[in-house]
Amino acid sequence: MSLSILLAFWAVSILFVITPGADWAYAISAGLRGRVVIPAVGGLLSGHLIATMIVAGGVGTLVANHPVALSTLTVTGAGYLLWLGINMLACPATPHADDIQASGSWKHWAFKGLCVSGLNPKVFLLFLALLPQFTNAADDWPVSTQMLALGLVHTVSCGVIYLLVGFGSQAVLQARPAAARFVSRISGAAMIIIAVVLLSEQMLG
Repeated sequence: MSLSILLAFWAVSILFVITPGADWAYAISAGLRGRVVIPAVGGLLSGHLIATMIVAGGVGTLVANHPVALSTLTVTGAGYLLWLGINMLACPATPHADDIQASGSWKHWAFKGLCVSGLNPKVFLLFLALLPQFTNAADDWPVSTQMLALGLVHTVSCGVIYLLVGFGSQAVLQARPAAARFVSRISGAAMIIIAVVLLSEQMLG
């Protein structure tokens, strides 16, 4: 796979990465909760890697061609985002730099991050639509390996942006509890809106 193909893919994928969505909202909420940004982002990236492996393994096309499986993924993901959003609205976070996070809390945030991205059908469908366009069956690398490489490029970009968003939200709002609660509520509202859109698309489809 040539460097020009990787750069072309990165130029397209970064546009999706820098567009605020459920992942951004979750990274912001992690930043406002304290020192859980790294495990939270790690969970988000795990979801992207799983989606990459599913699509690269050929399972993605199989699932996409079975409406029941895709509908189940959509409803489950939307329900989870709705639950997270409601919780964020009900209990808006404020940053605490001196919070001591237990290992169980780190695991909890990592697992929630995995669910946020892994159950988001938009991530899955993005990879399904985007990755094959940048592969070449005549290339020295197998198509599945090319997809894995492209998925890794996308995941690395996600990691950089999400860490900046998470740590940035904590640094900027550290001394502004009222602003932090407002941003937390905005993040929660964004998750609820995304969930409602997913469910609406499912019902209308």
